[in-house]
Amino acid sequence: MLEETQLCLEAYIRQKFEIQKQDIRSYSPLTLAYIGDGIYELVIRTVVVGKGNKQVNKLHREASRYVKAQAQSAMMDRIGPMLTDKEADIYRRGRNAKSFTTAKNASVNDYRRATGFEALMGYLYLCGEIPRIIELVKEAVDHYTPNERAGTETRNLYEETLAKE
Repeated sequence: MLEETQLCLEAYIRQKFEIQKQDIRSYSPLTLAYIGDGIYELVIRTVVVGKGNKQVNKLHREASRYVKAQAQSAMMDRIGPMLTDKEADIYRRGRNAKSFTTAKNASVNDYRRATGFEALMGYLYLCGEIPRIIELVKEAVDHYTPNERAGTETRNLYEETLAKE
């Protein structure tokens, strides 16, 4: 088992870049979602690459099935009951945050739930709770069946639409 100090990437980055630790309560839910998006994608990319060497476009397609807003929203159904009161509060704050952007291919509801999911990932990361992130993501991914159409290039969908006409 890795030592706890080996698991805290955030603390190591702060140390090497001489960044003072901030009070996590000072971060907006959208800031938590911003960092959480990156951490979640890193976890998913690590899992996808760990399953074997493939062409980069195939890796991207596979990872995209799990990082899109619809997937994150669906995953919240699975992990929601597992959240502590504090984690559920962070999720709600992220979900209810007033964002000025929307996802291109997601409903407003899915986008907001995904923002809450990412805020939770960001909060856990900044708290050094890497094992908790992995626990929640593993539970979510193990019980999520991705849509096989997800992650296909828009160009391919456009060509298929033209072919049907």
